[in-house]
Amino acid sequence: MAHFIAFSGGRLQGHGLSVRCALGKGGVKAAGEKREGDGASPIGIWPVRRVWYRPDKGPAPETGIPAIALRPDDGWCDAPGHRAYNRLVTLPFPASHERMWREDGVYDLVVQLAYNDDPPVSGQGSAIFLHVARPDYVPTEGCVALAEGDLREVLRHLEGGSTLEIGA
Repeated sequence: MAHFIAFSGGRLQGHGLSVRCALGKGGVKAAGEKREGDGASPIGIWPVRRVWYRPDKGPAPETGIPAIALRPDDGWCDAPGHRAYNRLVTLPFPASHERMWREDGVYDLVVQLAYNDDPPVSGQGSAIFLHVARPDYVPTEGCVALAEGDLREVLRHLEGGSTLEIGA
């Protein structure tokens, strides 16, 4: 099973790859100190759950983890205290959320990491993903982001039990 490490200096390494990545604009923080909206990437080893992809932007990625086609009405609840916190939801949705079907391309491929999801603890952060980086590698809201080609290469190595480590 694959293990990749995203270092706070902006490199992701594993399986012979060493590629540029973007991390949270709030730096990296111990998972126990992470809070909703702080922009930090949580330090730790996070199993990969599944990948969503935009079917209108290309085929399903080659990967050994579940690959699910996004729908225009998919969202992700980021409202602490809501019973759907840190879960996929269907839009329209009454509580705070983000759209998964985005026009900026960063969620054309988006891997769910097992951060704060079993069960989610209100306010400790949501929507920590591995996704497509903006062209200039602008820091994320707490996710790890790679160039699309690099992300597709990482996906080829992922299978059940694979992990992404966020390190200092």
